[in-house]
Amino acid sequence: MKKQPTAVISFGVLFGGMEMDALKLAKLLQSDMEVILITRAGTKLDRDCRKPCEELGIKVEPIAFKSYFSFSIIFGMRRIIKKYKIRNVIFFGASEMRSLYFAFLGLDINLIIRHGMKKTTSKKDPFHRLLYSDVNWHVSICEYLSKNLQEVIPFGKNSKLKLIYSVLRYLPDNLPEPEIRQLKPLKLLHVARIAPGKGQVDAILACEALHKKDIPFELHIVGEVHVPFRERFESVLESVEYRDSITVHGFCNNVPDMLRESDIFFYPSSGEGLSNSFIEALAFGLSCITYENTSFPELRDLGFILHIAKDGDLEDLTEKLMESVDYIRNNPLPITHNIELAKDLFYPPERELKQFLEILV
Repeated sequence: MKKQPTAVISFGVLFGGMEMDALKLAKLLQSDMEVILITRAGTKLDRDCRKPCEELGIKVEPIAFKSYFSFSIIFGMRRIIKKYKIRNVIFFGASEMRSLYFAFLGLDINLIIRHGMKKTTSKKDPFHRLLYSDVNWHVSICEYLSKNLQEVIPFGKNSKLKLIYSVLRYLPDNLPEPEIRQLKPLKLLHVARIAPGKGQVDAILACEALHKKDIPFELHIVGEVHVPFRERFESVLESVEYRDSITVHGFCNNVPDMLRESDIFFYPSSGEGLSNSFIEALAFGLSCITYENTSFPELRDLGFILHIAKDGDLEDLTEKLMESVDYIRNNPLPITHNIELAKDLFYPPERELKQFLEILV
């Protein structure tokens, strides 16, 4: 049975994991219902994705606003809801909830919030209880986030929680053929927004051990720079003796090629929901290194082979890096166990689609 018109909302300014997931879900749903992708005007999601979305039959509606509480959001959303007779709303985010509460007030909406990031402060005060009171479904992307949401998010009397793993973008067509790693030079990759907590600084600093042991290496850092973090990041980058071994690429569309050409995925993040780029690296058979926090132990518990350092411990991270180098010297083929496990858990798209269809009207 065809579902009612559905809005997928992403107001993110950068084109990071959340925005990519919103776009991916809109494309996934469009075969079963009318889908309207609602964006923040002028962002990459609005600017660069409008034409390919409309070619697929997805309508794109941008809203221009300057603050999290905005009459432009309230009245713009109500106009779009009524224009398309939208019944389902899937919101990727949290910051604009105060506007969306008033935008949906009095309307018959099946409101779904898709959570992809750890919440660090409790929202169980009376004001946030009101804002979240009409949410029908909270969707998490991993077990860790499910527990986190129950601790910090207020659930309304009709609110339910559902775990839906997000499917990968690059499986199965882009799976690498097993090839012996050359390791000269060793190629390390980090893919994420360049921002506090994403791990680029610790990755750079840990590479000192490779430099001191005269191990030729290349560290490739992929992602847009969060402007307030630029000065700190560039300061660290320029302070190391091995600066010439590090390449900062900015946003790239050829991540599958970079994964295929890399040996180690070096991602010492201080906290994630569930990192798409990390799972994609596991799916390409790379040796993956991270810190022991948030969802990363969950990946180990699911059966993935990875190197996990003590949380925030740069010395232990360096040791895990050297262990990883030794591991891939002795095991020069991609980790096929991780490739197959990722394929089973995070593909095919029909699995994610089926789970979302279960909660749409």
